[in-house]
Amino acid sequence: MSVVAVALSVASFALLGLLEGNLLRNAERDAEQQAVVVAQLAADGNLDRMRPPGIGAEFVQVVNARGRVLRATPNLAGAAALAPVKPLRPGTEFHTWRVRPLGGEHRQRVVQLTTQTPQGLVSVFVGTSLRDVDAADDTTTAALAVGGPLLLATVALVTWRVTGRALGPVEAIRAEVAEITDRDLHRRVPVPPTRDEVARLAETMNRTLDRLESSGIRQRQFIADASHELRSPITVLRTQLEVALAVRDPESWPELIGGALEDTERLQRLCSDLLLLARIDAAQPVAAVRLDLGDVVDEAVRARLGDRVPVRTTLERGLEVEGSELWLTRVVTNLLDNAQRFADRRVELVLRSAGGPGHRTAVLEVGDDGPGIPAADRDRVFERFTRLDDSRSRDHGGSGLGLAIARDLTAHHGGTLTVGERAHGSERGTGLGTGLGAGPGAAHGALLVVRLPLAPNGAPPRG
Repeated sequence: MSVVAVALSVASFALLGLLEGNLLRNAERDAEQQAVVVAQLAADGNLDRMRPPGIGAEFVQVVNARGRVLRATPNLAGAAALAPVKPLRPGTEFHTWRVRPLGGEHRQRVVQLTTQTPQGLVSVFVGTSLRDVDAADDTTTAALAVGGPLLLATVALVTWRVTGRALGPVEAIRAEVAEITDRDLHRRVPVPPTRDEVARLAETMNRTLDRLESSGIRQRQFIADASHELRSPITVLRTQLEVALAVRDPESWPELIGGALEDTERLQRLCSDLLLLARIDAAQPVAAVRLDLGDVVDEAVRARLGDRVPVRTTLERGLEVEGSELWLTRVVTNLLDNAQRFADRRVELVLRSAGGPGHRTAVLEVGDDGPGIPAADRDRVFERFTRLDDSRSRDHGGSGLGLAIARDLTAHHGGTLTVGERAHGSERGTGLGTGLGAGPGAAHGALLVVRLPLAPNGAPPRG
């Protein structure tokens, strides 16, 4: 409101100045026209022919260089010279005086025109009343003095009402958000029916709450599943240790201790997987370097010892990606572990490129000739702690985290991990989709497909 008040004050003073200036110029123009006529008569020596002042002039007085009044209108009869005696110079001057002999208290705008005559220099004084100017100033000032505060009060009232109406939904949103805690993430803020920025803010806030609620549900489910998964090996380990303690036969101890070590290793792997998932969920930054994906895959395959089924690889070289070598190696390792767990006689890995110029991607396919993944479970298989009822059971030694970790690490690198389609009985093509399991009576098996964006050209790969 202070800004509006200052603006109104400046506008009021400007209006008064413009009004007075315009009226003053009109008065000066009328008086100057009368002065020019009288000065011309004086220059011609015809002051006797001077007529009464016309419209816009109140009085006329002609004074010589010695201060003697040569001619004057009746309303200045007997009055002394309006201006003090001083050296005269030809030209026009404007003055504003209060001329008492005329009566009234209004100011007079006086035009002094000095000209050369046969009797020497004379000054012609023509005055016009500023009565209209003063009246207009007084009326305008009074109107502004009354209307300004009223206008300011109206603007304040309208601003308060409009602002209150506009910010009411914002206050409702703020109050609702202030009451939402980690146990009330199901609550949502009210969305006003205005379809404006405030409504879009409320919709965005509700979408954010949706994500927070989903994250909270996922976190609680993860904690519950992790607790269940940790409880099982700990219970088995405790049982084995209690049996070992109760058995007095030393020959049975190696078998019991070996079983305890297996459960300890399983518990260690599970803890490592849980810590890795926690790092992924926390979105901890990982230093990304330029890598040749073929080298990463080749090293991951060569590092595997004691695989039950040999891995057949077909690698396309020169496919460069940006990411973490450790995490990309973990993706390959998890996919191969999954394939080894359920393969019958064959595990194949293919690395190839796909797409056109400017949109090329690296495609990593890992397939096996095992029982495969039912179509209804192709999304659920990537959920954490998910084991399919028959083939993907705990008896195979999995914790249900391998594919979930592989998918999250792939997404961390801007890629995707999906279950691919397997062709049956066709010849081998460029990918596993037409190769593995071909032949009469062969099982379709499982095919997992990783797609990663290739790094832009320019920087050399890390050696």
